[in-house]
Order: sequence, then structure tokens, then C-alpha cells
Amino acid sequence: MPKSKSDLIRALSRSYPNIYKKDLEKFLDIFLNEIKTALKNDERVELRGWGIFSSKKQKSRKSRNPRTGEEIITMEKKSIHFKMSKELFNKLNEK
Repeated sequence: MPKSKSDLIRALSRSYPNIYKKDLEKFLDIFLNEIKTALKNDERVELRGWGIFSSKKQKSRKSRNPRTGEEIITMEKKSIHFKMSKELFNKLNEK
């Protein structure tokens, strides 16, 4: 089951009942915006025990429209790369 932003805020408010929900929402917004800004500026984001986010550039290339067979040029773009930590890997693969 996917987690939405509102699900995360609800879980955080259950874990921290003494903090207002609106403050948790603001904190989550700031946290996610800082990650977005860092990735946009080609910086690496490392969250210990969780993993590393980095942005990679995909070069422009020739591609083909599968429906029409027409050749088109795909422009250069950035994508996000995530590498999980060993700790997270071991937790996911526990037996």
C-alpha cells in the first residue's frame, strides 16, 4: 500500500502527539523542499541509515515513437538515482 504525504503526517502525529499537525506538515514540506533544491543544484543528499539521493543527467538521444515509427530527438534531462544503505537493505531482507 503506497504512503501519501497525508498518511505520513498522520503517522507522525500519532508518534508525536504533543506536536501540532500543521507544524508536522510544515516540517515535512521544508524537509522535502530541501531535498528537491539540493537535487536540482546537482548536490548529493545522504540520509544515514536510509540511503543516498543523487541526480544524474541523461544525454539527449534519438528515439522512435513506437506508434508511428517516427524518429524524434529526446532532450537532455535529469533523473533521480537512489542507493539504499546497507542498514536499510538488511532490514528489508531480514528472514
